[in-house]
Amino acid sequence: MRVLFVLMPGAGHVFPLVPLAWAFRAAGHDVMVGTCGEGLTPSVNAGLPVVDIAPGFQVQDYLRQLFTKDPGLPAQEHEAARHRQVNFAVILFGPVNRRLADGLLRLARAWQPDLVIYDELGAAGALAATSLNVPGIHHDCGFVRTRNLWRGLQETLADLYDAHGLTRPTEPAVTLDPAPPSMVSEPDGWSVRYVPYSGGAVLPDWLSERSGPRIAVSLGTVTPAVEGPGLMRRIVDVAAGLDAEFVLALGGRPPASLGDLPPNVRAFEWLPMNALLSTCDAIIHHGGAGTALTAAVAGVPQLVLPNGADRYHTADGVQKRGNGLAAEPDELDTSMLERLLSDQWLRVAAREVQAEVRALPSPAETVQRLTSMYKPLA
Repeated sequence: MRVLFVLMPGAGHVFPLVPLAWAFRAAGHDVMVGTCGEGLTPSVNAGLPVVDIAPGFQVQDYLRQLFTKDPGLPAQEHEAARHRQVNFAVILFGPVNRRLADGLLRLARAWQPDLVIYDELGAAGALAATSLNVPGIHHDCGFVRTRNLWRGLQETLADLYDAHGLTRPTEPAVTLDPAPPSMVSEPDGWSVRYVPYSGGAVLPDWLSERSGPRIAVSLGTVTPAVEGPGLMRRIVDVAAGLDAEFVLALGGRPPASLGDLPPNVRAFEWLPMNALLSTCDAIIHHGGAGTALTAAVAGVPQLVLPNGADRYHTADGVQKRGNGLAAEPDELDTSMLERLLSDQWLRVAAREVQAEVRALPSPAETVQRLTSMYKPLA
C-alpha cells in the first residue's frame, strides 16, 4: 500500500504523525510526505522521503507579513483563542492550503497513493484524496474537537473542488484522535495512542543525575520565534526563588538569548521532550498539544500558560482532568510552582492519564486496522 502524508509546515504538525508513518513503513508499506518550508527539515530528519509541494513558501513569513499588514490581527487571534473559537484558524490556514493545493495534486496524481493522511489543518489533503477517489484520513493533533474546523477549511477550498469537477466530502473517511478521552468532551473518531517524537539528540551526561526536584520548561518552537524571550524570561525570574532545578528546552533558540541565568536554571537549544520529561517531576509549557500529550505519556503534572492558537483548549483539558494547572502568563508566581511540585492529587491524576494513554491502540495497531479496512483494489 502507498500512503501519502500531507503535513502542514512546522515541527508541531510533523512530529505527531511521524510514529504513524514509521508504523506504516515497519509494516512494509510505502510512505511519502508532502509538505514545504518549515515542514521539510523535520520530515527529512525523521528519515521520511519528502516532496516540497510549495517551493519557497514559508508559513512563518506568510503569517508575519499578514500581521504586519494588519497590526490588529494578533490581538484578534488571541481573543478568538481565548474564547476557544476555531474560526480564526480557518482565516489563517485556508490560504495556506490554497498555496499547497496545486503542488499536492501534482504529487498525488504522479505517485498514486492508496491512502492520504493529513493533519488537522491540512484541508488540501482531503482535496487530494477526493481527486484520486481514495480514503482521506484526518489526524487530529491535540485537544481541539475539529469537526467545525474541518468543515470550515473545506469551505475555503470549495472553488478548487468545483474547478476539478469534484464533489466535496461531507466528512473524513476516518478521524484519528490522540487526545486521552478523559481530557476532552468526546473523542473525534478513533482514539489512538500518542507516541512522543521530537527528534533526536546526544543527551547530556547530567540528565540522568539529579539531587532534588526538577521541572522542565518548554514554549515550543513557534512562540519563541514569534514573540521573543519575554515569557521564558518571566518563568526564569520566578524560578529563581524556588528550591528546584529548572531545565529550559528553547525550541531551537540559543541560550544566550535569555541573558544570565540563576544557578538553578539550565538552558538548551534542543532536547527531545520525552527524554527530558522521563527525568522530571513536572513541566511548565505554553499549551502546545504535542508538549501536553508528551507530558501525559510521561505521567507528570503540567502547568499550562496558554498564549493563543489552540493552547486554551489544551489548558482546559489539563485543568478539567486535574493532571495539571492553568493560568495566564502574568499570573505565574512562586506559590503556583510550589503547588505544581507538592500537590499529590495532580500527581495521581497525571498517573491515571498516563495509564489511559498506554491502553489506547498503538500506531502499529492503527495501521493494521486502516489497512484491513482500505485494501487497495489492485
